[in-house]
Amino acid sequence: MKSEPMLLLSRLLRMIVVATALLLAPGVAFAQSADEAFARLGADSFSDTARAVEILVQTAHPNAAVIIEALAEGRLLAGGGTVAIRTGTGGFSDARTRQPLPAEPAGVSAVRLNNNVRRVIQAALGGLGLLNPDPARRAAAAEAVFKSRDASVLPVLEGAIAKETDNRARIALRQAQAAILISKADAQPFDRLGAIDVLRERGDQDALATLRSLPGDVPQSLKEAQVRAISEIEGKLALWRAAQNLWYGLSLGSVLLLAAIGLAITFGVMGVINMAHGEMVMLGAYTTFVVQEVIRARVPGLFDYSLAVALPAAFLVAGLVGVAIERGVIRFLYGRPLETLLATWGISLILQQAVRTAFGPTNREVGAPAFMAGVFEIGGLAITWNRLWIIVFAGLVFAALLAILKLTPMGLQMRAVTQNRRMAAAMGIRTGRIDALTFGLGSGVAGLAGVALSQIDNVSPNLGQGYIIDSFMVVVFGGVGNLWGTLVAAMTLGVANKLLEPYAGAVLGKIALLVFIILFIQKRPRGLFALKGRAVEA
Repeated sequence: MKSEPMLLLSRLLRMIVVATALLLAPGVAFAQSADEAFARLGADSFSDTARAVEILVQTAHPNAAVIIEALAEGRLLAGGGTVAIRTGTGGFSDARTRQPLPAEPAGVSAVRLNNNVRRVIQAALGGLGLLNPDPARRAAAAEAVFKSRDASVLPVLEGAIAKETDNRARIALRQAQAAILISKADAQPFDRLGAIDVLRERGDQDALATLRSLPGDVPQSLKEAQVRAISEIEGKLALWRAAQNLWYGLSLGSVLLLAAIGLAITFGVMGVINMAHGEMVMLGAYTTFVVQEVIRARVPGLFDYSLAVALPAAFLVAGLVGVAIERGVIRFLYGRPLETLLATWGISLILQQAVRTAFGPTNREVGAPAFMAGVFEIGGLAITWNRLWIIVFAGLVFAALLAILKLTPMGLQMRAVTQNRRMAAAMGIRTGRIDALTFGLGSGVAGLAGVALSQIDNVSPNLGQGYIIDSFMVVVFGGVGNLWGTLVAAMTLGVANKLLEPYAGAVLGKIALLVFIILFIQKRPRGLFALKGRAVEA
């Protein structure tokens, strides 16, 4: 029989063993879970990979974020009991310890992904980012959770909402919570009703899709709230779509204005049907390409200023080619419109082939400066910076041409020749000189249009062919030689084209506009704004 001190000592030892076991249990469980996650990563099974990601998040592994990001980017390697990460510099590190490795481990390969694993990864990264110290990162993580609707993140999400101080991040977190509650099977009706209100306030296409995922076995009050929210969002989206199409129409109208305004000047002053006008646009675009190539090779730090260099260069190149065409060909064909049309058409083919020989038949890359890259949103309206700057540029070109025509001696002489060529010649105006300068000015403006179009269209030898017919439509519809008519016609046709496209399609929409213009000029042959003058009216 043991003595009393021995019994006390025995009991004390047993208590120490139990306490030690209890203290070590979480660490042991963590180690076992981490080992399980790494074993599953090396199993080359999509389901095992998805489960490994979940385990890494649930156990709050210290390297979870790094491992999951590497997995998403295809830099996680596994095989033979080893899990490694390929670093951005081309080296390798151990996924468990983050210690660098001397070389790529033998027998490893990239862990494969499918759509289900990618969804799990997206949800995991969202959950890990909800507690990030950066509010922008928290908002981005909440958006990822919103799209994945992973219910396992809900406790973390609710904790993040409780202590969130940034308003934008809090809204994103509440929207993510609402997306989860909508589809969560055991969510309370009151919580779902609040989720419907949050999604209704968000009001975009993602919110609409989330609302439609509400299960069919919910109470009638929830169904009615769902229907009201969906109806309100659809009405709001329809208005934003109309506004977006209107913006596209203004953008297209500015492009048509740039392409047609030079043609309006030459056609109005000289009465020449210049089928090579589109090639002046093409020359401006290729001038931009050459300028950017020189800057890339010589002074790459000035690339953001490449368009500032390309604009005067394109104006000079296209303008000089225009003057050469007028002096060398067109001045011998005045009063013979059919021969002029055929001659300029032949010149357009020559210019196309010359560019094709010099630069090749394939598209050329023209880069966008930093200030023209990207997009910003106003409500549901997405506005690209390049289109916005082109609209501004078109307005500046229009204002500059108005100033030239109204405030300079050359503009006065151009208007005089437009209204009555014989009387202008009798007053001592050298009409031949005015013709050459007018053709050069119109061609130079077309070159400026080419600089703008190089930012939104393919730069190829056929670039101008896509705009020549539309340019003539704008000039005829607006009134020959009238700049204000050209502006109104360009914006009208651009907006009408984009508003018709959702209903009739791009091809049928353009055909409908062409039919409309044919019918219109039968009633008003001089266009919307007809020029006045004895010779013009005769």
